[in-house]
Amino acid sequence: MEVNNSGCIWDGICYCPHLFAGIMLTAALLGLSTNYFGGINVPSLPCILSDLRIFQRKKCGKKRIRVYMDGCFDLMHYGHANALRQAKALGDELVVGVISDEEIIANKGPPVLSMEERLVLVSGLKWVDDVITNAPYAITEEFMNRLFNEYKIDYIIHGDDPCLLPDGTDAYALAKRAGRYKQIKRTEGRILASVKDMKIKEGSDLHGEPNNINTQGEESLARSNHISHFLPTSRRIVQFSNGGKGPGPDARVVYIDGAFDLFHAGHVEILKRAKQLGDFLLVGIHCDQTVSEQRGASYPIMHLHERSLSVLACRYVDEIIIGAPWEVTMDMITTFNISLVVHGTVAESNYFLKGKTDPYKVPKNTGIFQMLESPKDITTTSVVQRIIANHGIYMKRNTKKEASEKRYYAEKKYVCGD
Repeated sequence: MEVNNSGCIWDGICYCPHLFAGIMLTAALLGLSTNYFGGINVPSLPCILSDLRIFQRKKCGKKRIRVYMDGCFDLMHYGHANALRQAKALGDELVVGVISDEEIIANKGPPVLSMEERLVLVSGLKWVDDVITNAPYAITEEFMNRLFNEYKIDYIIHGDDPCLLPDGTDAYALAKRAGRYKQIKRTEGRILASVKDMKIKEGSDLHGEPNNINTQGEESLARSNHISHFLPTSRRIVQFSNGGKGPGPDARVVYIDGAFDLFHAGHVEILKRAKQLGDFLLVGIHCDQTVSEQRGASYPIMHLHERSLSVLACRYVDEIIIGAPWEVTMDMITTFNISLVVHGTVAESNYFLKGKTDPYKVPKNTGIFQMLESPKDITTTSVVQRIIANHGIYMKRNTKKEASEKRYYAEKKYVCGD
């Protein structure tokens, strides 16, 4: 059978094969003569099904669109995650370029997180299909051709905020001229501005006792004078969730809780290990008040909704409890059908080991608690210490960025497709 795919009849066959099969089958069963169809030879049923399988293969075998988005992804937060989510929505496969340490140093200053830590964060996002390491800061013609030819990229994606090179030129000018550029809506985020007033006393350990961390001035870090532009909505939570898929009645549900403040590589790795212990990973995220009570007034750096989205974006997480209680109760265990409660060996503080209230008393008594060896010793406090170590450089960078931020908000226009 010769098929002209440009014909509207055959297009209908391609996209409605079951309807066409029904018509032809009815004709065959009724034994209608070929004269009735103006000389068209009605093929036999096996022939019809064979041809329809060809149409179905053509429909399902259409080229998958591959999109590319790059970034430093240093101190990655929900804004980065949402940008990558939007980028993935513009294609079928998302390839992410993680800019090298050397390129970041040359263009912005030293990164807080190493390349290895940034790769863990990016690879741990549920929307990322592939990662290109040591991507260049500027997309040169040579690198763009590599993207198109070697990585089979169809479109290069960036947010609606301008990205300028040190010489003031558009970093994505080449992609735009090539007609291979698409734009997404930027999600507001903040991290460095939140720690600009934080001061760590000398001699503080990695696990950050509350008394070791103070703020300059009376206001706590969580209530710094920086205004977050983040506006949490129910739609955003739905976009980050797994489509409402809950655990089956026989699923092994693993529960882990924490602050998950300044979401980092250590969080990703411990969540990965926790997920490996069961079928469904439920993550409890403590509310701001609980975190402050347990870690000091300087915490949390990111507020509850910001922390929740960062965790929910992780590919190993199935569901979260927003504002989870400090103690894991029997009611919680029963309500969520929890089979195992785990806690990492590396944490900001383990007060329950020092005579304080043990939040895991119930799961321990019922034999469903397990300490989980943390793959990394990184903590929120150790990340903050890195920021403080390069405080001057980061503040200079932020001052420069604040000017462009003001211009962005002054000239900001609505972007569809979020």
